[in-house]
Amino acid sequence: MIEQTIQADRLEHVVNLFGSFDENMKIVEQALDVRVINRGAELKVSGEAEQVLKAVKAIEGLLLLSSRGEAVSEQNVRYVLGLVNEGGEDKIVDLARDVICVTAKGKPIKAKTLGQKKYVEAIGKNTVTVAVGPAGTGKTYLAVAMAVTAFRQKQVGRIILTRPAVEAGEKLGFLPGDLQNKVDPYLRPLYDALFDTLGGETYNKYLERGSIEVAPLAYMRGRTLDDSFIILDEAQNTSREQMKMFLTRLGTGSRVVINGDVTQIDLPRDKISGLKEAVRVLRNIEDIAICELTAKDVVRHVLVQRIIRAYEAYEEKLEGLGVKKRRIKR
Repeated sequence: MIEQTIQADRLEHVVNLFGSFDENMKIVEQALDVRVINRGAELKVSGEAEQVLKAVKAIEGLLLLSSRGEAVSEQNVRYVLGLVNEGGEDKIVDLARDVICVTAKGKPIKAKTLGQKKYVEAIGKNTVTVAVGPAGTGKTYLAVAMAVTAFRQKQVGRIILTRPAVEAGEKLGFLPGDLQNKVDPYLRPLYDALFDTLGGETYNKYLERGSIEVAPLAYMRGRTLDDSFIILDEAQNTSREQMKMFLTRLGTGSRVVINGDVTQIDLPRDKISGLKEAVRVLRNIEDIAICELTAKDVVRHVLVQRIIRAYEAYEEKLEGLGVKKRRIKR
């Protein structure tokens, strides 16, 4: 048994680190079988030598995030512990470094994982970015944040968000209202991200001016989209023809982000996903980035990570038994 002392710069960082009812520190203690006691801004970590060393690295990393304005949450703690266990504690310094933009409520939006950081950097460097990853990895939200930043900095003149209107196993053809009312439910995640980032009043103002457009993918046919930041969401539900049509809409001064989760394809079984094909076709094209996010990049409830990993393990088991893989929707 050994004991090591950590001296925090400010008491508020320690308060942020421990969390409500010390819930964050309890995760560290249980994961590494150590004991952490704080006296003001001083923390003492005791336990087996190897585990204490890991705990100290994790705590110092979390204090660093706190010093950069990051609210330490269960997700942060588990992600940092994962990095420390893999010997990647030196990468913690790269997290929460840059603010993408600030929401209408004053909340800074940052990449929370290394995968998200690479995704954001790819959007900034490339004309076309294709992101593939499971639910909860921030694909849509971060893309919208990058679009708003580019718009505010006058890098583009408008934001266009689109997605295919494909039903996720439910028949919605008898929804009331006109065409826009019928397609609005499909576009709701895009509306939510814009509302959170811009605020309702600003969003409506830009929408009326035509600076923001949210529309089904079918509305893109025949257009040339110049000076725009274009986001195609739920791209796994595009056909190969729709994906080619969308990619060829790219105009001068525009940037494109394509997002999707290839484990949640709602197309008929005889249809090839345009996203899966695009990843294969475009992988080595200059100025096009392919980003692959994983369960480690999930920033929703910790159970979402566990659910994703459970399905992955189940599908691997089926493949190992020689059972034909079926589509399993999460």
